[in-house]
Amino acid sequence: MTFLHPSLPEPFSPWMLGAPLYMPAHRRDLVDIANGEKLKFLRSMIFCTEDAVSDQDISSSLQHLGACLPDFADNAGRYRFIRVRNPDVLARLLELPAIDKIDGFVLPKFSEEVFDAYFQHLHGTPFKVMPTLETRAVFDSQAMLRLRERLVQPDVFPRILMLRIGGNDLMNVLGLRRPRGLTLYDTPMSYVIAQLVTVFKPYQFALSAPVFDYLNDTATLQKEIVLDLAHGLTGKTAIHPDQIAAIEAAYAVDRDDYEMALSLSDDDAPAVFRMHNAMCEVATHQQWAKTILNRQSCYGVTASNRLDDYADMSS
Repeated sequence: MTFLHPSLPEPFSPWMLGAPLYMPAHRRDLVDIANGEKLKFLRSMIFCTEDAVSDQDISSSLQHLGACLPDFADNAGRYRFIRVRNPDVLARLLELPAIDKIDGFVLPKFSEEVFDAYFQHLHGTPFKVMPTLETRAVFDSQAMLRLRERLVQPDVFPRILMLRIGGNDLMNVLGLRRPRGLTLYDTPMSYVIAQLVTVFKPYQFALSAPVFDYLNDTATLQKEIVLDLAHGLTGKTAIHPDQIAAIEAAYAVDRDDYEMALSLSDDDAPAVFRMHNAMCEVATHQQWAKTILNRQSCYGVTASNRLDDYADMSS
């Protein structure tokens, strides 16, 4: 099969994905959502053939996807991904005639055990992927170091848009569920997220933030997003359209941070300078400045101070 190149721009920033919305692959309105006729505010979406689809519905869901793909518009102004169920389902999806209407795939339960199976199927295709770290191996630091060494290979690394952190699956491994009113950072996941950040981000991998389970607790969601950003996570998948506005509004950058990032990126900036009562050092704050400018290009600038917001939410 000859594949056309999906529509992801170059250079690509993971911030462009916004708050992707998961939805079952057997939804009847798939084409309307994919083309922006419904949920017009979506930046990206993930059609799920895994947890959102029962075993008995997987074949019909793949048939439904296959029937819908030819009707996906080429320039819908949104990014479209499929979360596969396993390597075999990925192989079946790649055989669909209009699969090049998809920008890439989410690879669930990603680990060394399935690495070869996934990438053998992807060989010779242009598709980008987002592996999800959500198995027991995530709690094994040596396993994550071995996985990183395989992901940085020159024939693999360019395919990786970001690594997704599967918070609910990881909590399930521990026999836990996030309590109401608490962020993931009030649970053992705080340690896990910090470890994944320190293992992967120094090697230029973006990591996404786990989903937030509750639809009636915007205050805790906002508090968690502040902590996601403090941990260097990029993007937070939504489980319901009502979450998207709150998530993406939180990604607007503080004006002070934006002005400092601009100054740090100036070729004529002094090595160290004071701005907004903060020390700015070009040598050590350059990567932070790049992130702030990438976020600003997608979400703009807010006049509020994120630390003040966090203090209000914590009081």
